[in-house]
Amino acid sequence: MQVSVETTQGLQRRMTVQIPSERVDKEVESRLRNLSGRIRLDGFRPGKVPFKVVQQRFGAQVRNEVLGEVLQQSYSEAVSQQQLRPAGVPQIEPTQLEPGKDIEFVATFEVLPDFEVQGVDGMEVVRLNAEITDADIDQVIENLRKQRTTYHAVERAAASGDQVVVDFVGTVDGSAFAGNEGKDVPVVIGSGQMPPEFEQALEALKAGDTKDIEYTFPEHFPDTEVAGKTAVFKTTVKEVREPQLPEVNDAFAEQVGIREGGVAALRERIAESLKSERDQAVRARVKQQVMNKLAESNPIELPKVLVDGEIEFLRNQAKQRLQGAGANAELDLPASLFEDEARRRVVLGLVINEIIRKHSIKLDQARVRKALEDIAAGYDQPQEVIRYYTQNRKLMEGLEVAALEDQVVDWLLERAKIEEKTISFQELMNGGDSGQGPTA
Repeated sequence: MQVSVETTQGLQRRMTVQIPSERVDKEVESRLRNLSGRIRLDGFRPGKVPFKVVQQRFGAQVRNEVLGEVLQQSYSEAVSQQQLRPAGVPQIEPTQLEPGKDIEFVATFEVLPDFEVQGVDGMEVVRLNAEITDADIDQVIENLRKQRTTYHAVERAAASGDQVVVDFVGTVDGSAFAGNEGKDVPVVIGSGQMPPEFEQALEALKAGDTKDIEYTFPEHFPDTEVAGKTAVFKTTVKEVREPQLPEVNDAFAEQVGIREGGVAALRERIAESLKSERDQAVRARVKQQVMNKLAESNPIELPKVLVDGEIEFLRNQAKQRLQGAGANAELDLPASLFEDEARRRVVLGLVINEIIRKHSIKLDQARVRKALEDIAAGYDQPQEVIRYYTQNRKLMEGLEVAALEDQVVDWLLERAKIEEKTISFQELMNGGDSGQGPTA
């Protein structure tokens, strides 16, 4: 097999491969002789079909099958021989396939860039930490109380936080539109379940009051009939209800899942949960810093095929999210919206893989198992979840990739200069003090 490679531009390669005709001819003859001993044809006894008859009937078909296999095999062999690392699927164009002559094809493809990973030595990282305080636990309990709010009718004007039961009929330019009417609709003022303008207009109204409330739909509202137009909602208040939160006692603790130990056990459970959230947030912040610094330190040339593939992946993700929110299924999202993020993801993928390859980092199966158990713990039947994952190779590959990536982060952190910094739990969870690097 003869192989020649030329660089066309950047990372693109054009590889010409010549294969001796004997490689194809011998395999074709072998398959045809095997077929002649098994095939059944009218006029011949089983296993006694003459080779020439088999050759005439099936020769072209078998040759095409062999050619397809040989071209793929030869491409892989040629790539290995030339020590190339292709990116994506090659475009293979046969240039000589005539029987009796050497086979020739041209493969066009991009290769992965050769580079030395930069930014490893001397990487500076801020690791944030936060103590869990009684106030943090109190805030969670308050949220649990709010989730179990009950509402009771009152004879007064509505205020922020009250639940107002309304009937409404909306019109645009005096005409009805889809979804314009609601009856006995409970609206909590300030909750965001309705547009802010609508909720604010309910304040100071009492049962029996009627008010015309105007609302202008966004220009890109999914329903094009009303997009960008102003609607008038004739709204009647039927009832005003004030919120009542449950008392924090043992009965409340049982209500939220604590069967023994009462309020004390509830606070302990919340503390454990907050610590887990904190640890995850700290880890995520550190990882984000590491990834940002790797991306900034490695401005490498990227295979177009990988960037294009990542753009398409991100675009499809965005379309699914938008469609789930009611957007037009035919929505066209330009590639330019995703190019920067796609390029960043490709850079990081190449850099991480190079670190893994160069430093022989092996997948830690115990880490994969721990990740799977953590996922399963959030379900009522964890063993069923574990079984489902272990029987689905694609899902397990996702866990393995994530685990190996975390191993690379740990490897980098062992060599990094780390500054420890303590902030409040609320700051940490709300994204405060980004911790992009040590303070001056």
